[in-house]
Amino acid sequence: MIHSIIIEDQPPAQRVLKKYIGDMGNMELKATFVDALQAMDFLKSEPVDLIFLDIHLPKISGIDFLKALTNKPHIILTTAFSEYALESYEYDVVDYLLKPFSFERFVQAVSKLPILKQEGVSSLNKIENSFTPEVIFIKSGYEHIKIEVSDIRFIQSDADYTEIFTSKKKHLSQEPLRHWEEHLDSKKFVRIHKSYILNISKIQKIVGNQVRLDENTNLPIGRAYKKVFMKIVIK
Repeated sequence: MIHSIIIEDQPPAQRVLKKYIGDMGNMELKATFVDALQAMDFLKSEPVDLIFLDIHLPKISGIDFLKALTNKPHIILTTAFSEYALESYEYDVVDYLLKPFSFERFVQAVSKLPILKQEGVSSLNKIENSFTPEVIFIKSGYEHIKIEVSDIRFIQSDADYTEIFTSKKKHLSQEPLRHWEEHLDSKKFVRIHKSYILNISKIQKIVGNQVRLDENTNLPIGRAYKKVFMKIVIK
């Protein structure tokens, strides 16, 4: 069993990490802290194997916390800012997770722990392959917005971004369309066009080379995607 703690001041990010840790099966979360000073006091009497550490924290930063540690556990950094990646590896961290990150990416980071490399990661792969996310978090400014996966109707490519359309509104994501194609359940979300991924449960009807979701929403089916799409939908 891998004993871990979370040092993270944002509740949405805390919830994601707690969920992912719980889904692993071979990890136990000992405590969660909103600042590194609290964690320092805890570590004096409660050693752990792994720390999930945010960089932007109140009181002292995650980097300063790393510098101050003497008997350092394994560290996986979690942050929304990619510019700290190079500096962080100077402190021998296990991995660097850029928010928002998927469960698959989380498993990939955890599998780099020396103890798991020795034991092999077959159990991790089983967890990863059987996991279907119920929610996703997308970055919007300084916030991470939770979206119910089942509420997504379709995702549309918009240059370097994607727009995620739900039943109530649309959300702009910084991730490309390929990211969602790789991280959403391929049995439920299907690429139907170079610019569209569709939740097949939202289909009202298929007319020629178009999918109708409602009387105001018709999406094109690309020629290169139609054969695979029809095999999935019409069984």
